[in-house]
Amino acid sequence: MSVTPAEIDAINIHRASLQAMRRAILAISPLPDMVLVDAFRIPDLLIAQRGIPKGDRKCSAIAAASIVAKVTRDREMLALHVADPRYGFDHHKGYATAEHLAAVSRHGYSTIHRRSFRPQSSLFAGREPSM
Repeated sequence: MSVTPAEIDAINIHRASLQAMRRAILAISPLPDMVLVDAFRIPDLLIAQRGIPKGDRKCSAIAAASIVAKVTRDREMLALHVADPRYGFDHHKGYATAEHLAAVSRHGYSTIHRRSFRPQSSLFAGREPSM
């Protein structure tokens, strides 16, 4: 499960991440008896849960989920690169590298960019990326 860039812009990245986790859990059938979460508890989830600080280091289930999430994101970034190669998603996978920031500076935000993302970078010299 995921959230859209617009959802992230509306509620912030942390709350959007929790929303995505809640959606993913509620899509499981049958529902789990217990949920283990890396560091945070998921608000408004009426299933027993335990937030484990540094859970990806302490719990194999959380570590495995982290790997699955990263591989899924990387595959999504490769597909986005095929659809619009201007941003180089195949190289930086959407992380705010110098290459990515330079592409955003040149081309503006795409439909998949969060509008609330404001890089602390001299590439923009106090101006908004072009749209």
